[in-house]
Amino acid sequence: MKGRVSATSQRVSAEVLQEQIGSFLEALTSLRYVDTTRQAKRRTLERFVGWMHSSLPAECDLDDLCLSTYLNSVPRKKRRKGDRATLLQFLDHLRRGGVASPRRDPPRSPDDALLERYQQHLRRGCGLSERSIAVYSPLAREFIVAAELGGMDLLGEFLDAVIVRRHLLDCARGRSSESTRLLAAALRSFLRFLFHDGKTMVDLSQAVPPVRRWRLAAVPAFLSSDEVEQVLAAIDRTTTRGCRDYAILLLLARLGLRAEEVTTVELGDIHWRQGEIVVHGKGGFLDHLPLPEDVGEALALYLQHARGPSASRQVFLRMCAPHIGLTGPSAVSIVARQAIRQAGLRPRGRVGAHLFRHSLASRMIRHGASLGEISQVLRHRCTETTRIYAKVDFEALRGVARPWPVQAGGGR
Repeated sequence: MKGRVSATSQRVSAEVLQEQIGSFLEALTSLRYVDTTRQAKRRTLERFVGWMHSSLPAECDLDDLCLSTYLNSVPRKKRRKGDRATLLQFLDHLRRGGVASPRRDPPRSPDDALLERYQQHLRRGCGLSERSIAVYSPLAREFIVAAELGGMDLLGEFLDAVIVRRHLLDCARGRSSESTRLLAAALRSFLRFLFHDGKTMVDLSQAVPPVRRWRLAAVPAFLSSDEVEQVLAAIDRTTTRGCRDYAILLLLARLGLRAEEVTTVELGDIHWRQGEIVVHGKGGFLDHLPLPEDVGEALALYLQHARGPSASRQVFLRMCAPHIGLTGPSAVSIVARQAIRQAGLRPRGRVGAHLFRHSLASRMIRHGASLGEISQVLRHRCTETTRIYAKVDFEALRGVARPWPVQAGGGR
């Protein structure tokens, strides 16, 4: 094939790259990129190829280092937003076509190997979600670097309770209590793994001091039933974005789904004939939930008229090309925040997708549901988690509170 490098050659010329720009733009068209974006990417690539022709040998290695060299040579004032992303996207296209050499991963250090085994332990042994693993892993690496544990032998030889506690106290400075609690939980998890993996002779997870946290100290923020309907009514369902966002918000408001659960809903998870939806919950659990009529109607309208074609199996896609699944829970929280702001509401506390979950629980409380029933609807694995909602029904509490006794003469 013309322009393809041989197994022994990893070098490519500027002329070959110029020929590949056309196939790259065709690939963008199939991914539903708009014409203005394709033309902007074309200009970026033509500048890069021109630089290669004038600044590099006739044939050169095309890799991430080459792209960084080019970007560093461009004056800051002439750099355009998205240039780096376009070049990396083009490089991936060349690698898939065999025109550029495959990505060469840097050699793994002992620390990398250790962290990879820790991630597998969290995934297979503990059943943690990928999101939790992404939170715990950097904290474990931070501990290794801070304790100067450069190799696996050092773990068993030098690690002790003093190092563990010193690291936690040093990192706790400037952190919130919730952030410190998360750090302590990750540290305990990593130390337990080191013991089970045979890197330490003693289980040092017991050396991590507890971080005080008052359970049920805060009342979860929520929206009233009227406010939830106000948010839904403010969505412009005649647009592609509005049709998608409305379906997302109904899943949050009617079924109490978590943000991550919305992103993981796939086309095969909606059982139309049975009137149910399969939810990928925490810990790898699959929950079959009834599909309310209005939620099913909103999903059907989105899939028929707004989603468009995509190779992704996820139900909800990004609005901008490439039209693939939402990147993560933060995208769903952004949808929720924008909808609440558009409705003119300013609820207290943190505003995100979880606000609708709290609102569903508080609405059930007001309609006489028990904590056990709320626990089932929200799919809490531990009923203790549901106890926080016992504090939200202030109006009902006022109804049963007896008036303060008043003495004759107006005194108390």
